Amino acid sequence: MPQQRSAPPTTTRRSTSGPSGRPLFAFTDTFASFSHRGANAYVDFTLDEWKAMLPEGLPAGMMKEFQDTRRCAVMVRESFLDLRDNFRRIVDPAITAKRKETKRQIILDGPRSCGKSIALAMLVHWARTEGWLVFYVPQGKDWTHGGFFYRNTYSDLFDTPVQAGKVLQDFLKYNETRLQQLPCQIFESIPLGEGTGVGMMKGADTVEMPEGSTLYDLIQTGITHSHAAVGVVVRLRKELSHVKDVPVLFAIDQYNSWFTFTEYQEPVTVRSCRSIHAKELTTVNAYRSMLHNDMMVGAFSHSTAVGKLRQELPDVPSDARLLFPRYTVDEAETVCHYYMRQKIIRRESFSEEKWKKIYYLSNGNGSEMRWLAAFI
Repeated sequence: MPQQRSAPPTTTRRSTSGPSGRPLFAFTDTFASFSHRGANAYVDFTLDEWKAMLPEGLPAGMMKEFQDTRRCAVMVRESFLDLRDNFRRIVDPAITAKRKETKRQIILDGPRSCGKSIALAMLVHWARTEGWLVFYVPQGKDWTHGGFFYRNTYSDLFDTPVQAGKVLQDFLKYNETRLQQLPCQIFESIPLGEGTGVGMMKGADTVEMPEGSTLYDLIQTGITHSHAAVGVVVRLRKELSHVKDVPVLFAIDQYNSWFTFTEYQEPVTVRSCRSIHAKELTTVNAYRSMLHNDMMVGAFSHSTAVGKLRQELPDVPSDARLLFPRYTVDEAETVCHYYMRQKIIRRESFSEEKWKKIYYLSNGNGSEMRWLAAFI
């Protein structure tokens, strides 16, 4: 995987030019500086820089793009800038006035391979460079698959301590320093459940967080003691709603996997089992709802084989869905110039007629355009 940020010294001006002679790359360290006038340009980071900003993991579609193009660059699209500006207006009163309405909760929906997961990852990257506290889940399906589960007799929901421990570890990877500065606001007892493969703790049903504890201390409690992992994940959701010193954003990829059945099954009779729905999991139940005042983005992923969901979803505002578009003609032209720069398309074979054929054959589908480009 390439680590270079900028073009090699031998690169000619022609090879770094996009459509109509515009620059193909915008050399910047952040997505914050982009205006809509500067859209349809590529931003180049090294893979290490991407992993440093998103240590929880990168979307599979983004990694596939990086591997095929041999460069860790992404195109800044108008649709991403609209998404970024929506949340920028919420936290910055100076640019809120005389602008269109904002949404605190958004679901990115749209056709397969239209760039929903990449846009979400770019939003997380931008928010973190702005100093926001971001709870990023790159693979929401992992919350409903794998590990083991058991019914919590107190809540009548199903606990998944293996996933809960992983959630806490991931959240700590980028946010450790900030979490050490944020005090806990809730000091009620945290219920204990079964530990990972060790059953219930003897002689204790709850754990206390002493006054003066920080969110870092809370998370460490869940990581150190697997009996408390699920309870800490639930408590963390409530604590993040009380954070006022810094903007907080919840970003959930594969969000649609939280509205269907998990891989877990509960025995009903000796010969039959019933599938457990995602809403019956304690962790999903705590984070799925969008009926609150917190900033939250969920991206649907068609790679999870969830199937088509109904238009109105439980615990989601009716106007939350945002249809994320496929590539426009202008974006497709920029993409094809980038593929020519990366030698996926041969320069001597490149023409307006041929890149338009790619665009119309793929109907603006990103992965199909990349696949078809090699046949020019």
